[in-house]
Amino acid sequence: MAAPPAPERRAELLLAERERLQRFVTSLSRHDPHQVEDIVQETLLRAWQLSDRLDWSDLPIRMWLFRVARHLLIDGRRKDRAVPVGIAAEGFPDQAPVADQTAQVLDRQVLVDSLRSLDPIHREAVVHVHLLGRAGPDAAQHLGIPGGTLKSRTHYGVQALRRNLADRGVVAHGIAS
Repeated sequence: MAAPPAPERRAELLLAERERLQRFVTSLSRHDPHQVEDIVQETLLRAWQLSDRLDWSDLPIRMWLFRVARHLLIDGRRKDRAVPVGIAAEGFPDQAPVADQTAQVLDRQVLVDSLRSLDPIHREAVVHVHLLGRAGPDAAQHLGIPGGTLKSRTHYGVQALRRNLADRGVVAHGIAS
């Protein structure tokens, strides 16, 4: 197998096949333009991701693209054909009821909005220490700052975050300073 062409050339070769691939997929897909575009994009994406492993010299890339697109169409039809089994929650009496996730989603959104209000240097410190759970020395090294600077930024970031949450009427129990 010969070495794959340069990335620019691979992109040109793939884009040159786009129109033929689109016609091929259209002929197989009940002429749904959204599905056609999704399949073509997914096929080209897979080709690009695997481009360094494909044989560009002996095997015509068009046949590979057509085969991948056909398999994607088949998989989509199988998925659409699957009928979900209608089992209600009452069928599982031993299971605890599932809690409503709405409050958790809203809390998360409020926290994200409050984090966005912080200065970038404070937000970065708070995220690394409190959300990503990095130890102080690891977070400082990752951010490329001294440990004392990280502590200061984290402290002032948490204070600003608490003020922002309080302004929104949120009691910040789990935010340590």
